[in-house]
Amino acid sequence: MSELRFDGRVAVITGAGRGLGRAYALLLAARGCKVVVNDNGSATRGDAIVANPAQEVVDEIIAAGGQAIASTDSVALASGAAAMIQAAITAWGRIDIVIHNAGNVRYGPIADLSDADLDAVLEVHLKGGFYLVRAAFPHMVAQAYGRVVLTSSCSGLYGSQTTVNYGMSKAGLLGLNNVTALEGGAHGIRSNTIIPAAVTRMADGLDTSAYPPMEPELVAPMVAWLAHEDCTVSGEHFIAAAGRMARAFTTETKGVFRPDWTIEEVAADFAAIRDPEGERWTFPPYPSGMADHLGRSFEWAHRERAVPHG
Repeated sequence: MSELRFDGRVAVITGAGRGLGRAYALLLAARGCKVVVNDNGSATRGDAIVANPAQEVVDEIIAAGGQAIASTDSVALASGAAAMIQAAITAWGRIDIVIHNAGNVRYGPIADLSDADLDAVLEVHLKGGFYLVRAAFPHMVAQAYGRVVLTSSCSGLYGSQTTVNYGMSKAGLLGLNNVTALEGGAHGIRSNTIIPAAVTRMADGLDTSAYPPMEPELVAPMVAWLAHEDCTVSGEHFIAAAGRMARAFTTETKGVFRPDWTIEEVAADFAAIRDPEGERWTFPPYPSGMADHLGRSFEWAHRERAVPHG
């Protein structure tokens, strides 16, 4: 296969001053992409500015012969997301790729989590993703092309204790991805999520001594592929963890049909309703997941109701 390049493409990458985002920025830039390196330099909690890593990454890209500019705007603000998209338009006249990677974390069990700690995480991860997509969308529609990569997490798929704000945000980004794929499909816009695992500063305080190699560079090739023009899948969710690449699905059991139900019948059929070993239905969100989900259910209902039951 010939080398996959991004010549002529322009990307905005949030949280690109360190860790995963830095790896994405360096890889795309090395393959010819012009990059807005966004990072406001905040601590992991997102409540203090501690450095200016965006400019350091820009300097590294330029030293290697690439093109990049720094953005220190906050994606937690609609104005910040709009500013970084506008920076790409002002510098290079277009925006082709949006990778939302910026993140923060604040710990606390459900019963004790403060409103401030809930909002702080939702604003960066979930609302930040929305703000960024909303700002980029008109430009992508006008040029009939775009690639969006949103960062979810295994916490969004499965949950993790004492990080309900984080898990809610990451699960919400799965939903944002689905709708971005649906609304963007007719305009050449493709959207997917990355569910990465890497040892970065977000893992500070965790015991990682038993972990296999989990450098951000192991995740970057999947993100770069999802951002490439040759990748035409959309509305999907991809895992990159310790060298493993995979796809995550939402899957339904076939379930049980009755023309009417009582509580007792639900109880009696509950094992069959949730049967993990039986037939499964999987409906990719794009291009018609909701319609397929409803259509299959409606078809079964109409078929069963048309059959005489004696």
